[in-house]
Amino acid sequence: MIKASEISFQKIRNALQLPKPWDLVIIFLLNILIAIPVFILAHHFLIDPQWPWQLDRILLFIGILVIIQLILHFIRKVIILGIGLYLIALIWGSLFGSYGFNSVFEDYRYMVYGMSDSPNPQDLILSKLLPFPNKSKIIKAVQYDNPKVRDFSLMCTRKYFSDVKGYGSYYTLIQCFAVFKEINSRWNYVSDPKGREYIATASESLPYLSGDCDDHAVLMAACVKSIGGIPRLIHTGGHIYPEILIGNKKDLETVNYLVKKVLFPIESKDKTLHYHIDERGQIWLNLDYTATYPGGPFMHEEILGALTLN
Repeated sequence: MIKASEISFQKIRNALQLPKPWDLVIIFLLNILIAIPVFILAHHFLIDPQWPWQLDRILLFIGILVIIQLILHFIRKVIILGIGLYLIALIWGSLFGSYGFNSVFEDYRYMVYGMSDSPNPQDLILSKLLPFPNKSKIIKAVQYDNPKVRDFSLMCTRKYFSDVKGYGSYYTLIQCFAVFKEINSRWNYVSDPKGREYIATASESLPYLSGDCDDHAVLMAACVKSIGGIPRLIHTGGHIYPEILIGNKKDLETVNYLVKKVLFPIESKDKTLHYHIDERGQIWLNLDYTATYPGGPFMHEEILGALTLN
């Protein structure tokens, strides 16, 4: 005789089972929903071989789809339970600030945009660099704690991008981009006195937003640092320009989307972001005075020295 417990188990299993062909449809949709966050996490932490046409990402995604499809097919008899557990996990993440529905959507959007419109990497390992010229004078000139420099930076954050919402972890970076927009849209290039290297302090360049490349780099670095950003100066021999630390590869995808679709869509239209990767894998975005958007083209590629101001 069939025991009552076996009958109850059979009823539960039947209740959790979907009729054909809906079980295959649900399995496929659930596969896509699970594969997206798994793929995002995987490609962030795995080494990027830089294959052409994003073939590494395509093959990785297909592999994840196949594995998850096999797992879901194996547990298809309790697929409703699987859907429930997945939704519970996302609801929990949404309510308590971890990985939830919005995170899946945002990561997927950044990833897809990054694959279709990738930044332009300048993968230079910054090591064995030459001594930075006028290092002590430049450090002294970067007056990030000067009240006038701080006030100017605060003004910029109110003038630009103050209405941009939903990017909490990039709030400081967005404000630094506001500083970039104000300085670079108004900068007036003026040469040093003939035969002399004149390094103006940040407060000295501020009233007229004028000077040469090192004066611009000093002012940009001071303003960025005054509101929490991490700048550095790059020396190429006859030129000095500022960069800003944006983080890792995942951050680059988000910043690429922010710059091109949210903050500087006109200036960066049909263009790419230019950046450097240092010896620790950190990504630095170009803020040169010739750029109309963060990550604009470099004037000079060869790096002879780097001065981080953290």
